[in-house]
This record gives sequence, C-alpha cells and structure tokens, in this order.
Amino acid sequence: MASGRSNIVFILTDDQGVWAAGCYGNPEIRTPNIDRIASTGVRFENFFVATPVCSPSRATFLTGRIASQHGVHDWIRGGNTGPDAASYLAGEVTYTDVLAEHGWTCGISGKWHLGNSQVSQHGFGHWFVHQRGGGRYNDAPMVRNGEPIDAPGYVTNVITDDALEFIDRHAGDDDPFYLSVHYTAPHSPWTGHPRDIVDSYDDCAFDSCPQEPRHPWAIGLTDQCLGNREMLKGYFAAVTAMDADVGRILDRLESHGIRNETLVVFVSDNGFSCGHHGFWGKGNGTRPLNMYENSVKVPAVMSHPGRIPAGLVQTAMVSAYDFMPTLLDYLDLPLPEGRNLPGGSFLAALVGSGNAGRESVVVYDEYGPTRMVRTAEWKYIHRYPDGPNELYDLINDPDERENLANDAAQTSRMTSMRAMMEDWFATYADPEKDGRERGVTGGGQLRPVGGAWEDGAHAFRG
Repeated sequence: MASGRSNIVFILTDDQGVWAAGCYGNPEIRTPNIDRIASTGVRFENFFVATPVCSPSRATFLTGRIASQHGVHDWIRGGNTGPDAASYLAGEVTYTDVLAEHGWTCGISGKWHLGNSQVSQHGFGHWFVHQRGGGRYNDAPMVRNGEPIDAPGYVTNVITDDALEFIDRHAGDDDPFYLSVHYTAPHSPWTGHPRDIVDSYDDCAFDSCPQEPRHPWAIGLTDQCLGNREMLKGYFAAVTAMDADVGRILDRLESHGIRNETLVVFVSDNGFSCGHHGFWGKGNGTRPLNMYENSVKVPAVMSHPGRIPAGLVQTAMVSAYDFMPTLLDYLDLPLPEGRNLPGGSFLAALVGSGNAGRESVVVYDEYGPTRMVRTAEWKYIHRYPDGPNELYDLINDPDERENLANDAAQTSRMTSMRAMMEDWFATYADPEKDGRERGVTGGGQLRPVGGAWEDGAHAFRG
C-alpha cells in the first residue's frame, strides 16, 4: 500500500496526564504498549490540546478548528441521546469526512461525546459508541446499530473487542481503513477496574503524584481524592488495563501483516492532575478554570514503521488544532476549503526531517473566559473580564510555582502577550460562537450555541 493510502488507527484516551506513561519518564506506572509505540516511532514532548476538557478538545482534533469556531466550549452535558439529541458538529467538516470521501472505510469504537450518539455521522460507517461521555466501567451504556444497550463486561475490553473485529473485517481490503479507538479510561470513576491490576499497585509509592497541599481554587473532586491511595491505585490501574488493550490492537495489526501499512496515533483529549498543584482534575478541576501544564499538555506518540523513524523524540511545539492539517498532509489529501483553520502541518517534525521552526511556535488555548498564550519560554493566562491573570517563566519555573502577573517588571511582557492573544482570537474566532462571554464555568454544555440554536437561554451549567 502506498504511503498516501495508509491505514490509520487513532487511539484517544480520556483524562490521561502527560506524566502518566513510562515513556514520559514515570517509573511507577506500567505502560509497556504506549512505550512500544514511542520506541517504534515518535514521542512529542510538547503536544497541547486546544481546550483542557474532553468534548471541545475532541471537536478540535476532528475539525482542526478551535472552540470559538466549532462552538463546543465545555463537556457536553445535554443532547447526547434521546429526543433532544443534538449534533454539535453539524455544519463542520471533519478529517473523517475527507477520508471517507477519498475512499477510506471509517469506524469508531468508544467515546464520541459530541452529541447525538445514536446517529452515525461525519464519514463513519461503523459506529459503536458510548451513550454519553463516561460513567461506570462495567456493563457500560453503549450504542450499537443505533440502539442503546448495556454492553456486558469491562468497558475498556468491550471497546477493544469491537475495534479488533473492525480490523479483522477490513485488514484485507483493497481500500485503506481509518479506526478511532476512543477509550473512556482513565476518566473517573477509579473503581471497578481489574482487581489484580489494582492490587499490583499496593506497594507503589506514587512519587509521581505528590499529594500537595490543597489548591485554594480546588473543587469537590479534590476533596474526595487528595491523599486517597485507593483513588491513585484506581487511576494507575485504569491506565495499565487500557495499555494492555493497546497491545492487543498492535498485536492484531501485526498478525494481519499490516503494521507497516498503518499509522498508529496515541494521544489524550486533555491532561490531568492527581494531586499535582494540590488538586485533582483537568481544566475544570479548579474554579476559576486553569491552564496548568498538566491540564493542557498530553502524551502523544505516533508510529508507522518504515516512514516515521524509530525512537524519535520531538520537542516541537504542537497543538491539537495542527492535527487535522498534519494527518491530511501525511496522506496527501486536500484540506477542506473556507474553514479558516488556525493550525498548520507538523509533518516535518512527525517524520523526523526537522522541526520546520516549530520550536518557536506560539500555542493558544481557550476554555470559555480563560485564555492562554504560550511560547517556549513564557505562558500568559488571561481571564475575562477581570482576572485573576497569570504569567509564568517556564525556563526558570517549569512547574508554574511563581505567578509573575503582579510583577511590575513584567508589565510590558504581559501587555505584549495579551495583544498577541487577542489578535489571534480576533483572526479565528467566529463572533456567533466566541466563548469569551458565554459564561462557561466547567459545569457542562447543555445545547449547541450560535445561529438558530441560540435562544437567549444559558447554554452552560455552572
């Protein structure tokens, strides 16, 4: 199969911190198969999501557009199933639309969480998805053939079993396939995981998850979990159980003799803190919403033997809004027209032919009224309308311990970085879907925003 006709397996986890993999330097958590992808391909040290919470992040991966363009600003609380189901990406063009148009057979197994889970959409011919965004790990609520079911078994295994059946059906096709494997792991709850894996962490010191003094902005999840060893064991077990199933997928590709014809991508939808900075959670793990590195940075490893060099470590600055342009560039497929895409291809960094200047790229994030601009050296976080704002010197303070926003010596820098940020969002944000003034609090989105959907009622829940 020619490189432009490669199969793609896109594995997306839920709430996995960049620290939560062995190949990222954690000696405590067992992830031999994530590490296997990294050792046979490239590991990105600076891969950022565009919004540090699940649904908008997933929408950005698929569309290449930011929350203030596609209109998904928070995790989707309403409109996933039933008579009020809403297609949150209606009118968007996803890379799976492009793949399907050019002959790829597209399937998804696992979490969708972009509304209307009972209806296959955006080029997916195979559709086996979670009814909502997460929940119990055993006998989980799924959708098969458009019908809600409770799928017997441990949901990570259930998702993998379905993915393996898809690979078996299409491994010998003349046309390539694309498969999304979207795990709910390691999202809460951190109970109900395989007992032997949970118990295997009994003696873990969890030095990689320091239970720091409670952050002043921390919310309820922190009160339940901070200092709780059982929650730490459950989180680690969720990752390790999921990693074992990643190994099953890699083994199945190899058994069909198509591993060298397949690009495997492994990434998470947002980062996570398990006691780091004194809270548990992601961007909405605090009030106000946060943009800590552990929230916005995620593990990202990609492998395609024969095309991507083995064991490559990339320091390139990369965002989720760059993923769609890169994947289509990798496959020599056209970008959809008229989408005002904010990202660009990082193909050179992916295949090891250079960074193409990406180490000096500026990365932008948004989560409702909280926005971030990050260079390789500095991070500025602005909260509308009146703060609190943050500024971090990432070279001398990589753990973001000293907020320099009130340092008079940094006034000029903050003014400059805020201007960069506001110019960028003015260039790309759609006024009808701009999240800056929409009252996003991290409590969930109840309906699509913009255009005919805007009814004057609050679309978000505090």
